[in-house]
Amino acid sequence: MDQTEIARRIALGRNFTKCAMDGDDGFVSDQQQRLPQPPLVKAAMRERALRLPHDFDNLALAGDYARLVGARRTRRVYTGEAISLLQLSFLLWASQGVESVRGKSYATLRTVPSGGARHAFETYLVVNSVEGLAPGAYHYLPMTHALEFLNPVDNREETVSEMLMGQSWAAKASVVFIFSFVPYRAEWRYGIYAHRVVMIDLGHVGQALYMAAEAMELGTCGIGAFSQAACDRAFSLDGQEEYAVYAQPVGRYADADAPKELEFYAFLKERE
Repeated sequence: MDQTEIARRIALGRNFTKCAMDGDDGFVSDQQQRLPQPPLVKAAMRERALRLPHDFDNLALAGDYARLVGARRTRRVYTGEAISLLQLSFLLWASQGVESVRGKSYATLRTVPSGGARHAFETYLVVNSVEGLAPGAYHYLPMTHALEFLNPVDNREETVSEMLMGQSWAAKASVVFIFSFVPYRAEWRYGIYAHRVVMIDLGHVGQALYMAAEAMELGTCGIGAFSQAACDRAFSLDGQEEYAVYAQPVGRYADADAPKELEFYAFLKERE
């Protein structure tokens, strides 16, 4: 790729991040045209689902928010130990849980904010070690706070590494979250502006998952570098009307492994 093409793509990226809503007179969204609204969530993919526990009062959560904010770190070194089903339930609820439905299925009010309450994401998991769950691929059903098992994942370590472009350290996580984007759920309301809005929303989701993990002394790392094809294939996403946009492994960590975390920043010492 030559410098001209690099500069062109950088310019496109910069323009994408700008808010142009005041410069496109005449644009009318599908919502304004009174076209049918897309479903609030993806339909179940399997006939059976596991209702998740919701008794979060039984979780040992750190209650000092200031301490949580100060302690939050990106963590990439995991022990491989299992987390509990209740902990996984809390992670799912904190990042995408539905609190109520507004109007006649007009919008979901969730534990995270979303532009226009569109909540255009679905949550998938690669489970490695969660108490009470068989390893494999899962889909979260936020309306009923349930998980549906999709299929086993053969050679999980190699598969996760492929999905995350060789970041094999993530394969030791207890669970890997993959968030997908359902474009028309946001485009129906925001049309040509939807894609910038949902990237902001995705940051809300990722931070909520970070803080939920930190509250239970679990580690996580937001990942934007992944194989689009491998992630979409893992959950049978079509790549057009739904596709992966973000990944976050979550797992237990040990304070004794802190020096290993520093190895990820070894390149900084080389520049000193």
